Amino acid sequence: MNGRPETALVDLLDRLLAGGVVLAGDITLGIADIDLVRVDLKALISSIDDTVPSPWEQVTR
Repeated sequence: MNGRPETALVDLLDRLLAGGVVLAGDITLGIADIDLVRVDLKALISSIDDTVPSPWEQVTR
């Protein structure tokens, strides 16, 4: 043991999803220093909370 507590992968994922994770990045594809395609990537990953209604739920009338 090195004196540090071990953390399971499940515990790490639980902590990340509890607060949410934002991923962002750019991808540029090119040939001979000429950019052909540029893609901006953005993602928000968080746990689902049942107290907040989903925007995709059907509204009953």
